[in-house]
Amino acid sequence: MISPHDLTGLILAGGQGRRMGGRDKGLERLAGRPLVAHVSERFAGRVSELLISANRHPRCYARYADRVLADQHPGYPGPLAGLYVGLCAARTPWLVVAPCDTPALPDDIAARLIHGLGEADIAVAHDGQRAHPVVALLRTDLSEALGQALDAGERSVSGFYAGHRVRYVAMADSAAGLVNVNTPADKTRLEATRAEEAL
Repeated sequence: MISPHDLTGLILAGGQGRRMGGRDKGLERLAGRPLVAHVSERFAGRVSELLISANRHPRCYARYADRVLADQHPGYPGPLAGLYVGLCAARTPWLVVAPCDTPALPDDIAARLIHGLGEADIAVAHDGQRAHPVVALLRTDLSEALGQALDAGERSVSGFYAGHRVRYVAMADSAAGLVNVNTPADKTRLEATRAEEAL
C-alpha cells in the first residue's frame, strides 16, 4: 500500500487563465479564499510534500505548498510541462496531481486513486462519462519518458498516458467535485450552489 511517505502532491497552476480573462486562475477567490487553497486542503496530511507548478506569482503560491516550481519548457506548453517538473522534483516513488481549479475535489481523492491503481503505472479519475487526466496518480520514474515525449512535441496528457499502463478509477459519485472552474460564470455557479447547500 502507498503511504503518505511514498507520495508527493502536485497542484497544477501554470496556465495562462485565458477563459478567466487572463487572470491567474489559482488565485481567483471562492468563498473568500483562492481556488488553490481549497485544493491544497485536499492534500494536507496525505502527502509527504506538496508542490505547486506555477509560472506566475510564486510568492503567493508559496503560502499553499512546500515548494513552487516553474515550467522548464518556455511558452506555457500546458499541463504536461507542469506534470514533468513535478515528477522531476518529487522525492517519493509516487505523485498525486490535481489542477488548481477543482476546489470541490473529494477529501479522499489520493486514497481513492491509490485504491484503484492496481498494477498500473497511472491511475486517472473518471466521472462515469469522461476521464480527468490531470486528477491522477503516477509513478515518478515516468519523468524520463515524459521529458522525451515533451522534447518530441507531445502536449497532450492523455497522449502521453496512452503509452503506459493506465487504470481509470470510477468516481461517478463525486463527479461534481471533478468539475473545473474555468470561467467567471463557472465560479458564480459554484458559489450559488454552495450558498444553496448552506441553507
